[in-house]
Amino acid sequence: MFYLQKEEPVKGCLSALRQIILGRDSDITEAWKYRMPFFCYKGKMFCYLWIDKKTNFPYLGIVEGGKIDYPGLVRDDRSRMKVIKFDPSQDLPLPTILVILDAALSLYISGTIKTKR
Repeated sequence: MFYLQKEEPVKGCLSALRQIILGRDSDITEAWKYRMPFFCYKGKMFCYLWIDKKTNFPYLGIVEGGKIDYPGLVRDDRSRMKVIKFDPSQDLPLPTILVILDAALSLYISGTIKTKR
């Protein structure tokens, strides 16, 4: 599994993020897309986890992040997605993560982003 192949503290950080994402809504499921761990909401791509190649910091990518305005959620060179990076040696900012996930979820729940079910 992707998470288990990583070294600590990155492995622990990614595993914690995975649990936070999956625990946020029962309609969020895991998928393997584009050679990376993705999470889908009712069959539509929702978010993903990856590691910044320069810093080796894990990050959470929000597929529809371009529709969310939140400090710390950055676009960089992406047109649609935004990411938030985490220092794996620090505690995860759980309130921030939950606000971002909830903002993204609201796009799907409201019908702004159409789901497959």
